[in-house]
Parts: sequence; C-alpha cells; structure tokens
Amino acid sequence: MNTKLIVALGAILGSSILQAKPLTVCTEASPDGFDVVQYNSLTNTNAAADTIFNRLIEFDAANGKLVPSLAESWQVSADNLQYTFKLRKNVAFQRTDYFQPSRSLNADDVLFSFQRMLDPNHPWYGTAPNGYPHAQSFQLNKLIADIKKLDENTVQFTLKRADATFLPLLSMGFASIYSKQYADKLLAANQQGDFNTKPIGTGPFALKSFQKDAVIRFDAHPNYFAGKPKSEKLIYAITPDPVVRVQKVKAGECQIALGPKPQEIVAARSNKQLKVLSTPMFATAFVAINSQHKPFDKPEVRQALNLAFDQKAYLNAVFEGTATAANGPFPPTTWSYLATKAEPQNIAKAKALLAKAGFPNGFDTTIWVRPTGSALNPNPRIGAELLQADLAKIGVRAEVKTIEWAELIKRAKAGEHDLLFMGWTGDNGDPDNFLTPQFACASVESGLNFARFCQPQLDGLIKSGKNTANVELRSKYYQTAQKIIAEQALWIPLAHPLTSVITSDKVTGYAVNPFGRQYWANVSVN
Repeated sequence: MNTKLIVALGAILGSSILQAKPLTVCTEASPDGFDVVQYNSLTNTNAAADTIFNRLIEFDAANGKLVPSLAESWQVSADNLQYTFKLRKNVAFQRTDYFQPSRSLNADDVLFSFQRMLDPNHPWYGTAPNGYPHAQSFQLNKLIADIKKLDENTVQFTLKRADATFLPLLSMGFASIYSKQYADKLLAANQQGDFNTKPIGTGPFALKSFQKDAVIRFDAHPNYFAGKPKSEKLIYAITPDPVVRVQKVKAGECQIALGPKPQEIVAARSNKQLKVLSTPMFATAFVAINSQHKPFDKPEVRQALNLAFDQKAYLNAVFEGTATAANGPFPPTTWSYLATKAEPQNIAKAKALLAKAGFPNGFDTTIWVRPTGSALNPNPRIGAELLQADLAKIGVRAEVKTIEWAELIKRAKAGEHDLLFMGWTGDNGDPDNFLTPQFACASVESGLNFARFCQPQLDGLIKSGKNTANVELRSKYYQTAQKIIAEQALWIPLAHPLTSVITSDKVTGYAVNPFGRQYWANVSVN
C-alpha cells in the first residue's frame, strides 16, 4: 500500500483509528472460569459477569439505586410476591468463531439462566462441579416458587414469601443471563464444559482468548444494546505482583493497574503521568475463625484471639493509611451499621479467657493466607506474621501456610482452614449481602460462611430481616445480628479499605466502583 493511500485512509477513518487502541488492564489473578454462576470471587465477577454478561437489572453505585438493564422495566405485586419483568427488544448476543446466534435475547434465556441453578432435574443443573454457591447460600430454590414466560419479552417470578432482598440479588454477578440457544447446542454435542471456557453473553465484550496466569483478550461487542464500547479491544494482563502491575502502567504496557499497594498509591500521586482514583470500598477484610474446628468451637477461645490481636499495628503495617478499622461485618456506610468500638489489645484478659476455656498453655493451629496482595489484603505475609506474633503472646502457636488463591478458596469452602485471612465485598448495597453469605446456616453448606457458624437465633434474625420491606424493622434485626456476631467473635475484624486504581493519564471514562466491580464499556485510551 503506498503512502498516499495510507494518508487518504487516515483522513477518512480519522477517529476510528484512534479508538482502535486496546485498553490493557493489569489484574491480579486468573479467573476460575467464565461460567460465573459457579464461582463467588471478585476475580471471576470482573472477568466474566461485568465484561461478558448482563443481568435483568443493575445496581447504580453512584446513585445508590437499582436501574434497568436487560429488563427495561419491572412491576411488583401489592403482596410483594410477584415480580414481572419486561425485557428489552433486539438485545443481541455476542457472535464469535464458536457460536453464531440466530435470534435476540428473549424470555427463554431468562428461564434457562435461573432454572439451571434451581431445578435438580434440569439437564444443566449437574454441570457445575461445585454447585451454585450464591444461589445455594441465598436459598433461591426455597424462595422462588415459579418462573413463568408470559410472552417472548415478559418474565414473571413468583416467590413463596416476601423477600426485601430479591431485587438487589438480581443485580449480582451470579444472576447473569445466558443464551439458551447456545446451551442447547452444547448439550446436543455433549460439550457442556465449553460453557465455562467459551462463554456467550450480551455484555460489552466477547471473549477472544484466554491463557491461564498470562492474558485474557476480549473484543468489543459491536451490537451491544447500551452502545458500542469505547475501546475496540480489552486485554487483561494477569500480573500477580501489585508492584509489577504499577510498573507496567509506568512503562506503558498497561493503562490501568488494579489493587495497587498502599505505598504505590502514595508514590503515584506525585507522578504527573499517573492518576490515582479511590473511593471507600463496600467491603470488610477479616480473619475467619473456623468454629467447627476445636478449640475454636468455644467462644472464649475466639474472644481471646480477638483480644490478642493488635489491630492498630496491623493497619499501619499493611494498609499504611489507606483503610479504617473494622469492628464487625459491615462497612460504616451500610444502613443498619452498628457503631461499636473494638476492644484494644489485652494480653492478660486473653490469657484468662484461654485458661477459662481449658487451654492455659495455649494450643497449636494454622493461619491460611494467599501469596499475593489484593485490595483487601495488600501484604498477606506481613499481616499473617503480625497475627502469628500476637497469638504467640498468649501461648497460641500458629503456623503460617501460604496457599495459592484458587486452592485456598476451594479448600476454605470445604472448611479445612483454622484461621483464614479473607475479605468480603458487597454487590448491591444491602446489609443482607454480608449477613446471608457469611453467617447464614445455608452458607455453611455452600461454603461461603467461612466461620462455619450456624446458630438458630442468628439465622432467624437474618431471615426475619429479609422477610420484611420495612427498613426500620430490618435495621433492628440486623443490629441484633451484629451484636451476636461480635459476642461470638466469629471473625477477627481487620479493615475497611479504600478501593484504588492507578491509571495512565491517557485513560478517560473510568470510574472507581465501591463494590470493586469493573465496567469497561465507557473507558478509552487517548
């Protein structure tokens, strides 16, 4: 091609060439897969739910309200038992080299997406090796009585009882809507495993390729119902080391670094070629105490561990001013938050509690931690060693075990841990989004309840809170629940961090989400 022709094409295409720059994001870990209903980590949500898929409704974090998505509108019956959703028309599924849809989204896709999680007789129900953790924790099979197709673009959910959390739940990643047509094709070919490796959704980007622990490549969905994404291509450069993630932004290899270390945030603020974007994260970092493992079945032992822990020293060493102290499961911005002050480190009182529980000489245990940093645990090794040293002061001999993230999650959900550094991020602003997954009895079975604690009184309060729409009454239930959680010392609460990203000064359109979720459709590189 000659020079004149290149110049002519440039003049004709102009801004289109500029928009063709890929958006490259340095992320911390590989997803477990792309069939997001099977998983519960934010890594999977960011790689699949908010990139490839959509839901009936979404939660607008900036304005704190639910907004239309695949459903353009919805109605709720007077008894709060029926929810009728009117679907958008002409919503296109992605077209890839492995699937070419012949129709737009319709009610059949919604029915399939929920029935596969809820109906044990559904042909797709058994294709998730580890089940459906969110659907099981929230007991959707006991909540939803029926899902009915009223017409091609109308779906009606009927509940067995009123539940104030039902609509917010539908904005979570696990409620993503899949293509039934694609599922039928895979089922007929006995290729159900492709659902997890070759996804098809309605979202802003389609999966192009995935190399585990290396890179994920996405192409913009040209017929995305909310408008074609600003970037033609999206690349996830999987970079476990947070320092290296920031270095790659400085070198121009990435335009955005997720989960930077606190010291990197401080340094980036003085670099004119970088931008630091932060907001309080709707999340809590904690150490889960497995109440099913002896001697942690005794509340006095769990209380002693809390009293032995120097939270202030931990915050200074690990977060360096980028987090506030946690005293329970809820971030302070949560409605119904119970404002209490954590008791400071008290070694003498902790020893007395251990002696009362029958362990005057302490005991042996393990501390599980991930190898690399994240927003909820910027420096896992230092944090674990600080806890180890504090516990040694009361005679508890703890071995720190560093376990790769995917393996850690799998084994922790099976209840193998003693003490587990973990974090939980809410998805929709509702307090139940912390309580049901982390403290309900059903969540012990699904594995999300890392304290492995099931108590009828606490479980009843959580259920009562869900069964009323009265916010004042819900708050009373939830504040009582928080008191029980504190008295039982189910966690060692750690921190409520900021969620921060470091970007190149060439990035526009990015907004930090307090839930840690990532929306790339409006982001571009200049």
